[in-house]
Amino acid sequence: MSQKARILLVDDRAENLIALEAILSSLNQVLVPVRSGEAALKALLADEFAVILLDVVMPGMDGFETAAHIKRRARTHDVPIIFLTAAGAEPDHAFRGYAAGAVDYIAKPFDPWVLRAKVAVFVDLYMKNRQLREQAELLRRQADAGGGGGLLTELSRRLSAVEESAAALAGLPAVKADAALADGVSQLDHRVGRLRDTLDALGTDG
Repeated sequence: MSQKARILLVDDRAENLIALEAILSSLNQVLVPVRSGEAALKALLADEFAVILLDVVMPGMDGFETAAHIKRRARTHDVPIIFLTAAGAEPDHAFRGYAAGAVDYIAKPFDPWVLRAKVAVFVDLYMKNRQLREQAELLRRQADAGGGGGLLTELSRRLSAVEESAAALAGLPAVKADAALADGVSQLDHRVGRLRDTLDALGTDG
């Protein structure tokens, strides 16, 4: 499996997608540009994404409708959505965006550095969650096999690294300023704690 995260870019205007790719290219992740809500939903069926940048005003299925479909699917319900919209949009767009499940709402033209920093935080959170899932699967296979103290020691070392990374992520200003991000980090901490308890119990039993 690729070690890079996928970022879904959804905008009906090709020039906007080009601009987003230019802004986010320095993150060195996999950028997937699509030009409609329907195409976004198809992409989400095929791959796993760390975050979605979603234009609000699009012909056919707009951003709000696209987000509603994304949130109704169990597979994609927890994927963070950042809405992008033109300056001077309807005053209720921000409220509708958050009501649709967005973690952020940014008006164009936006500060490239700010957008890149926000996306980077979600990518970091996604990578930590994926690492934790991989560690849990490795621990499950080890438990099924029974024994292997050396591997338990290695798992403990790696889990400690995950815990340190999660703690560092929680300390980022962007996380502290965003309730949705803070909640995501809290869930990650909870999962780390559960895996730590399981690891300790397995080590004691062995």
